[in-house]
Amino acid sequence: MTERKPEWLKIRLRTDGEYQELKEMMRSKTLHTVCEEARCPNIYECWSRRTATFMILGDLCTRNCRFCAVKTGLPTELDLAEPERVAQAVEQMGLAHVVVTSVARDDLSDGGASIFAETIRAIRRRVPTCSVEVLIPDFQGDWSSLEKVMEAYPAVLNHNVETVRRLSDRIRSKATYDRSLELLTKAKEINPRIPTKSSIMVGVGEEYEEILETMEDLRKAEVDILTIGQYLQPSPHHMKVVRYYPPEEFHQLKLEGKKRGFRHVESGPLVRSSYHAHEQAKAAAHIQSSSV
Repeated sequence: MTERKPEWLKIRLRTDGEYQELKEMMRSKTLHTVCEEARCPNIYECWSRRTATFMILGDLCTRNCRFCAVKTGLPTELDLAEPERVAQAVEQMGLAHVVVTSVARDDLSDGGASIFAETIRAIRRRVPTCSVEVLIPDFQGDWSSLEKVMEAYPAVLNHNVETVRRLSDRIRSKATYDRSLELLTKAKEINPRIPTKSSIMVGVGEEYEEILETMEDLRKAEVDILTIGQYLQPSPHHMKVVRYYPPEEFHQLKLEGKKRGFRHVESGPLVRSSYHAHEQAKAAAHIQSSSV
C-alpha cells in the first residue's frame, strides 16, 4: 500500500509575477524547460527567483524511464538554431549560472553532444560571466560524444545515476548503472579540473545501505557534488512511491555524503538535480580553483 504524501511535501503555488514573465519568454523563444516537462515541484520557487533549467534537443525523449514525466517518442528534427535562442534567453534573464539538460536523443549519431557544446559556447559569447552547468545523458557509452561536451568546458558536468545498482535496470530505460559510473569516471579522466555531479532519488524501494554503497561508487568515480531527493510519482502511469523519507533522514544522508568526501551535498525531500544549482556552482568554483 502506498503511503500518503506527508505535510513536508506540500508546495505553495505561486503563478504570478516572475513565474508568468518567465513562462511567456520561454514560449516566445520556442524553448523548453525540464522544470515544466518533468513537473518539478520546485518550479514556482525557482522561476520566481528567475532561475530555470533549459531542456534542449526538443521535448520528445527516445527513452521511457518509469520515473520520468518527459514525453517519449521518436523526434523528427534537430533545431540547429536552438543554442542561440537559449543564449538570448540567458542574456535576457541576466543569469549568473545556468543549467542545460536534454531529452535522450539516441536517434542522433552523437546523442546531441554537438548541440550541448554549441549551447555552452553560445551562452559564453553573449554572457561571458555566466557559468554553464550541463546535465547530460549517457550518449550510449560513446565517449567521443562526451569529449565534445567536455571540450566546451562546462562549469559543472552533471550525469545522474538516479538510483541504486539493484533497481537501475528496472527503473531506467536503456541506461545502466555501470555505464553511468563509467561516464563520470571518463569525464574526470578527460579533464579533472571540471567538477562532476550526480543525483540519487530515494523512495523507490532501495535499502539504506544501498544508498551508502551508491555514494561509495560515486566517490570512486571522483564525483564532487551529490544531490539526493524524494521520488514523487508524476502520474498514475508511473511507478509508485514505496516510501517517503522524513527531513531528518535526508539530513543524515547529507552527513553520510560529506563524510565520504563529496565537496557539496544537497539533500532534502524536494531537492532535484538542479535545485539551488547557483549555490552548488560556488562549490564547483572552489573545486576548480583548488585544483589549479
